[in-house]
Amino acid sequence: MDTVFKFLFEFLGQFFGSLWSIITGLFTGIGEAFNFPAYINIINGYTTELGGLAWGIAILAIVLLVAVLGLIVWLIIVAVKKFIRSHRRRKDTDSLVKEVQALNKEVMRLNLEKDKILSMKVSQIGLNPNEIAELTGEEIEALNNGEEEENTGETRFYKLAEIDELWADYVPPVYDNDITLPEFCDQFRLFACSRLGLYYDIKLIRLFVASFASTRLIILQGISGTGKTSLAYAFGKFINNPSIIASVQPSWRDRTELFGYFNEFTKKFNETELLRAMYEASYNENIYAVILDEMNIARVEYYFAEMLSILEMPSRDEWVVDIIPNAWPTDPKHIKNGQLLIPPNMWYIGTANNDDSTFAITDKVYDRAMPINIDTKGVAFEAEDTPPINISYKHFEDILNEAKAKYVVSEENIKKIGLLDDYVIEHFRIAFGNRIVKQLRDFVPAYVGTGGTEIDGLDYVLARKIFRKFESLNLSYIRDEIDGLCAYIDELFGEENMNECKDYLRMLKKLV
Repeated sequence: MDTVFKFLFEFLGQFFGSLWSIITGLFTGIGEAFNFPAYINIINGYTTELGGLAWGIAILAIVLLVAVLGLIVWLIIVAVKKFIRSHRRRKDTDSLVKEVQALNKEVMRLNLEKDKILSMKVSQIGLNPNEIAELTGEEIEALNNGEEEENTGETRFYKLAEIDELWADYVPPVYDNDITLPEFCDQFRLFACSRLGLYYDIKLIRLFVASFASTRLIILQGISGTGKTSLAYAFGKFINNPSIIASVQPSWRDRTELFGYFNEFTKKFNETELLRAMYEASYNENIYAVILDEMNIARVEYYFAEMLSILEMPSRDEWVVDIIPNAWPTDPKHIKNGQLLIPPNMWYIGTANNDDSTFAITDKVYDRAMPINIDTKGVAFEAEDTPPINISYKHFEDILNEAKAKYVVSEENIKKIGLLDDYVIEHFRIAFGNRIVKQLRDFVPAYVGTGGTEIDGLDYVLARKIFRKFESLNLSYIRDEIDGLCAYIDELFGEENMNECKDYLRMLKKLV
């Protein structure tokens, strides 16, 4: 037995001894390759013998050796990194495979659930569930859509259906259709003071009311706490029809935030307060004001883009918004083929704070709206008690249209605006545009009708609709041109006029 052990020891020892010699020799060789003290001793041993050209060759050899050692270290590091990266990639691949397998199982489960539901529907119509395979594609689709057919006896619009019932026997109030535009402004200001404790300058009231003549979207902007939301709220109280407040959220990204959406699971339409108000407005002639509070806390062009386009249509018959893709017999009366006509008695008033927490309102929105700056608090004054009024939107539009017809912008000022447009194009590469000129022709006469002057109306429109665009330019490049523009405005309109434009331009100059 000892002979066997001796044989195995010597026989296997030959192999494992050689293997151990290889391993120890490898590490010994690596250790000797990086034995820097040995290199230093060799250099010291030849210090006295080397000289001149020999030292140059020796230094070159040292540099090459260091480079080789560095290359070996770099290769080792790269190899380790590749190994780690491939290991991670393998783990990611494994996790993706597991996720795909889980999703496949979920799809199989959902298909089984769908087949069970389909079997139940087939049984309800008197077929054997085993005969499902014999049904055609159209028949299966009809079964899948059967739930909608079963719901035809129940409306999917709860709030709108309720309005149909409440307003079925509506009797309109007695409207005060004798009030004039100046009286409307004066009484609104006195009402806000006496009933709500809100103080507004008469010029601000005139600008606000005249804006209704030029656009459906009014933007009240400025620093926080100056009464922007209060002004729109007071307007609703004054016309005896409280404003609808839609508080914009940062998550608003599309039109469903305004109108709501159809829930495929419940087969019901999630109606917003704005949609309810729009539908109610179609039943009467009251003036409706919708407040888009903090409208630029989200991007206006995202959630309000469709409305901006629709309200640009020249005919009110084209003011149609798609609410639902298909029609049910039980849909509300004023929703035709899934569409709702936007009521002509509704205006939209957005409030916007100019700070770091909000988005900048784009030119696309500004060009279609009338911005009104409110940067100061109103001064308190005494006012006699003034009640609200009942006024129909038709009379409100009539007195605005009457002012537009009576106080048409003079041809002299139209020519001056044309000259100013040419000057701005030449020096600043900015044009007025037909839309802004149309708004000017609508706003300025209405402003005159409220009690203002034509030159002040022109001054305001040019400052807020044209020169506001200068903020997007490089102010350091146009700084020297601003003084020339102010001088040209004085030449056209007189030094005593257009103060708002000139003050705004000088303010831009100070920002440089």
